[in-house]
Amino acid sequence: MKKQPILLVIVCVAALFMQSCTDNCQQTQTLVYYQPVYSTSAQVKAAVAILPPQDLSQIGKIYFKDGYLYINEVGKGIHIIDNRDPANPQPHSFLKIPGNYDLAIRGTTLYADSYVDLVAFDISNLDEIREVNRIERLFNNYMTMGYLVSSELGILTNWEKVEQEVVNESDCNTIFQPWGGFLYRSGIALTADRAQSFSATSALAPTSAAGIGGSMARFTISDDYLYALDGSNLDIVDVSVQTQPQAKKEFAMSWDVETLFPHNQKLFVGSRSGMYILDLKTPDAPQMISQYQHVRSCDPVVVEGDYAYVTLRSGNTCEGFTNQLEVIDLKDLTKPTLVSVYPMTNPHGLGMDQGKLFICDGSDGLKVYDASDVTKISANQLAHYKNIHAFDVIPWQQVAMVIGADGLYQYDYSDIQNIKLLSQLPIVEE
Repeated sequence: MKKQPILLVIVCVAALFMQSCTDNCQQTQTLVYYQPVYSTSAQVKAAVAILPPQDLSQIGKIYFKDGYLYINEVGKGIHIIDNRDPANPQPHSFLKIPGNYDLAIRGTTLYADSYVDLVAFDISNLDEIREVNRIERLFNNYMTMGYLVSSELGILTNWEKVEQEVVNESDCNTIFQPWGGFLYRSGIALTADRAQSFSATSALAPTSAAGIGGSMARFTISDDYLYALDGSNLDIVDVSVQTQPQAKKEFAMSWDVETLFPHNQKLFVGSRSGMYILDLKTPDAPQMISQYQHVRSCDPVVVEGDYAYVTLRSGNTCEGFTNQLEVIDLKDLTKPTLVSVYPMTNPHGLGMDQGKLFICDGSDGLKVYDASDVTKISANQLAHYKNIHAFDVIPWQQVAMVIGADGLYQYDYSDIQNIKLLSQLPIVEE
C-alpha cells in the first residue's frame, strides 16, 4: 500500500472565523493529523474471499433473501446467516469485500459495492460463492473527507493517524469543514476532540425476484434494474441477465439523497431535505413525479398502501435537530401531503407489514405500532423494547429482524398482542 508523506500543520483559532492574517494569528492550537493510505485496484480485487463465519463487529445494512440474512460488516464484507429457523440463526460464512457498505440480491446473484466498483457474486451455492462480474469505477462520485476514493494514486482505503505532533506557524486562510477539521495538501487535520471519535471506516463510507432490504438501503432492485445512490446521482444498472450487469446511465438527483425504497413501479428516495418520488415505468429513464420537503434531517422512508412513513432524526451528519415520524398521504403522487407528525427520540430505520409499523428509535429501542389509523399511531403502541439501540428492521412473515448497536435481534409478532424475542446474535467488541 502507498502512503502519503506525513502532514504536519497547525492552524490558528482565528481561522475558524475566516479572519485574514493579523496579530491574532499568533494564537495556535495543536491538531491531530491523518494521512491517506492508497491501494491498487489489483490489491482490492485480490482481497475478496469467502471465509468461515466471523463475529459481528461493526454492522451496517441488512438484507433478507430465501431464508438467509446478509448483514454488512461496515467496510469489510457481508455476514451470511442461515435464518430458516429465526429462533436459532446459524452463521454460515463471511464474504470478505474490501470497501463494502451496501448490497442487493436478484435471483441467485448478489450485488455489492467495493469502494468504486460494483461486484456481482453467484450465490446459487453458498458453499462455493464466486465473483462473476465487476463494473469498475461505477461509483465515480465516491469521495471521503473531500478526497476522491479513486485517483491516479490508487484507491483510498484507509486513513492513518500520525502520532507525532509538531507546533508550526498558523495558516490563517484555512477553512474548517463541517466534520470539524480541514483539508491540507493530500490529507486532513482534526481538532483533538474530533480526533477522539474519528473512524477511518466510517469516513470511507459512501454518503446506505429481489430480496428485501432495510429502510436505510442505498441499493435496491425493482424488476430488472438495480438502482444505487452515488453521491448526488442515481446509478441505473440493467440486471436482466443476472451475472452480466450493464451500467445504463446516471440520473441526477440532489446532493443530500440517502435512501431508496421501491413500491409499485415507483422509487421513493429519502434525502436530508425531503422525499423524492420517481416513476419507473421506463425503468432505465426514471421520471420525477414530485418532491415532498421537510426540515433538514436524516430521512429513511417506507411505503404501504396510500401512505409513506418517514422518520427524521438529528445527528452530526444530518445537520438537523428534529426527531419525529411523519405520515404522508400519497393518494395524489403529484402532491404528497403531510397527514400526521409524531415525536420520537432519535428514529433511524423503520418497516411496515400489513398496518404494523416498526420504528427503530435509536437509544429508545424498538417500537411497534398499529398504524391502521394514521391519525392515531401514537395512541396505538403495541410494544416497546428499550433494551436495544435499534438501527434498522425488516419485518417479514411474522418475524421482525432488527439490527441494533449490540447485535441482531429477532421477534415473533404472529400474535401482535404478545410479541416474543426469538433470538439474538451479539456483537463482539474488536
